[in-house]
Amino acid sequence: MNRRPTMPPHEANWIAAWTGAAQGPYPLGNPTAQPDMRFALPSAEQGAQDQTFRLIVRPHLWGRRARLRLSNAHGTRPVTFAGTHVGLQGSGALLVAGTNRPVRFAGADAVTVPPGASALSDPVDLPWVGTPTDALLAHRKLAVSFHLPGPTGPMTWHAKALTTSYLTPPGSGAHAATEAEDPFAFTTASWFFLDQVQMDVPGARGIVAIGDSITDGTCSTMNGDDRWPDFLGRRIHAVYGSRYSVVNQGIGGNRIVSPADYAADPVAGGPSALDRLERDVISLPNVAAVIWLEGINDFGHGGGGVADVIAGIRQGVARLRQAIPGVRIAMGTLVPALNATNGTHGTPAVETMRQACNDFIRTCGLFDAVVDFDAVTRDPASGELKAEFVPDSSVGGPGDKLHPNRVGYRAMAQAVDLRTLLGEPD
Repeated sequence: MNRRPTMPPHEANWIAAWTGAAQGPYPLGNPTAQPDMRFALPSAEQGAQDQTFRLIVRPHLWGRRARLRLSNAHGTRPVTFAGTHVGLQGSGALLVAGTNRPVRFAGADAVTVPPGASALSDPVDLPWVGTPTDALLAHRKLAVSFHLPGPTGPMTWHAKALTTSYLTPPGSGAHAATEAEDPFAFTTASWFFLDQVQMDVPGARGIVAIGDSITDGTCSTMNGDDRWPDFLGRRIHAVYGSRYSVVNQGIGGNRIVSPADYAADPVAGGPSALDRLERDVISLPNVAAVIWLEGINDFGHGGGGVADVIAGIRQGVARLRQAIPGVRIAMGTLVPALNATNGTHGTPAVETMRQACNDFIRTCGLFDAVVDFDAVTRDPASGELKAEFVPDSSVGGPGDKLHPNRVGYRAMAQAVDLRTLLGEPD
């Protein structure tokens, strides 16, 4: 596989170990199993007010140094982050004793991020990390804590975290340095402001899964880490060790080509894939491969026809190849939506468009690999999502015949041919 151009020595070993694509402003989005937030965040317009957030994330790989990226991409006023810390989660909001480390930005304890911008932290040592393959850290979760003096105004967030995080009540002050759980009275099923955790892992490369709610994990399990990119990441780790980090840039409701202007039309599905390609893929360090699965919301929400989606795919692939020389691009076929119960995704008209888009994906020769998600999730007798993939794994109930459950996501991950995408393991 071709490699990207030589990077400065201090940048060469960084990879994105976790990501949560920025959308917003809160509460615009499609969270799963969100608790009642009216006491934790009484005013969406005012945002967070003198509160501390403790966000729980799971890095795919661990390194002895980390960096954080805090985003104010969809805010309307500068946001100050004070006393940011990073530590190893113990249970709930409680941290493992002795692991909580201060994080600085250009040497300072606080950073103010203008609207539309982000801030990358200085490297922070994680002395409790041994090696990227340390068995005691495999699948463990990181806690990123920061104080928001606020009011922050409208908040950039990632709605569908499918992970429980924690925050303190309004007006409760700074608690990021504590390893205790007591100050963190409230929970959330979303991530706020944090959109990337990088790790210093020599020789590692990144794999980015970008897409909509099917990549974001709708109908998988809360705190289960069983979206299809999660299953894929564990497969890759078993075969390639610490050579690759798999990160998830899915957004529930996302489309390829619309809205044309997200600031003027902030739909629940976030900025279009083309709009967010730079921030969510190209800006990540040392990307080796991209797996793209998207288009059904363009059809189901009336955001575009087959020609529009195909043109968007061609444009996105061209931009990726120009910006990331040597990148491997895999495109996924769209999973079945026939008779889906949400929106117009399940109509015969959408099914016709879905099949036409899949025909293009399979035959156009534009990609380095095609992942036939449709073939492994479709019941050939009915044309619908396989019956065993329909029931909702997270909140229960019958499912919607659009989003695969945990069993379906596992099947999707198994459909990725690792050697076609990444080559033979060492």
